[in-house]
Amino acid sequence: MTNPSSRSSKDLSGTVAVVTGGGGVLCGAMSRALAEVGAKVAVLDLKPDGAEKVAEAIRAEGGEALGVGCDVLDRASVEAAAEKTLKAFGRVDFLVNGAGGNKPQATTGADAAFFDLPADALRWVFDLNLMGVVLPSQVFGKLMAAQKRGVILNIASMNAIRPLTRIPAYSAAKAGVANFTQWLAVHMAQEYSPEIRVNAIAPGFFLTNQNRFLLTDKATGELTPRGRTILDHTPMKRFGAPEDLMGTMLWLLSPASAFVTGIIVPVDGGYSAFGGV
Repeated sequence: MTNPSSRSSKDLSGTVAVVTGGGGVLCGAMSRALAEVGAKVAVLDLKPDGAEKVAEAIRAEGGEALGVGCDVLDRASVEAAAEKTLKAFGRVDFLVNGAGGNKPQATTGADAAFFDLPADALRWVFDLNLMGVVLPSQVFGKLMAAQKRGVILNIASMNAIRPLTRIPAYSAAKAGVANFTQWLAVHMAQEYSPEIRVNAIAPGFFLTNQNRFLLTDKATGELTPRGRTILDHTPMKRFGAPEDLMGTMLWLLSPASAFVTGIIVPVDGGYSAFGGV
């Protein structure tokens, strides 16, 4: 009998994946990659049009996908998304918690001292990045507990491992995601089933719609001082591309990682390993 862990991570035929933040650059690419290896994908996003656009692209390529508007900070909205997913696909095997982001008002700078950052902006960042993982994990994790199997994959950040200057709330929230990943991995395995696994990816620096013009100059395309500092501390000397995350994601979701739970995997071009000298 073939050991399930020997199966290729490139064959997820017959499975169902839910991706929050699926209308974004990175999570949209994750949704398409999952469809390419046979998974049916529920693309969840706060912006229904963004979710449906990704789902349409998947269907145009012969895959099965559902676009669903979902506010990950509203449990009723997450529960409604779960109901739509179950109605369309019948089950949920994977949850990718990708929704997240920062807010300019929660970022320090020349005209924004840490001491003056508004509490509501800090709370917004904390809630989106941490509670936006906790609530979907409660709703979809409950389904996995009932079926005694499943995988939750959280998207943490390099900030969880090496906090960056200027973004205190985002760094702290992503550290919370990493810690919660470990906690939930133990909880689900001990209380419900050892076949429910929880892991996280910690992406390094990827150019997205959110940070592109923090790292590169909008007019010239040249690196900003912050972008240059990042590459100077990234041994591979480049920013990540969406496809750089796909192999790690598919491995952590597939039976190829059947004995892996509670880990946070950096995908960062060596940033976290470099001491600066």
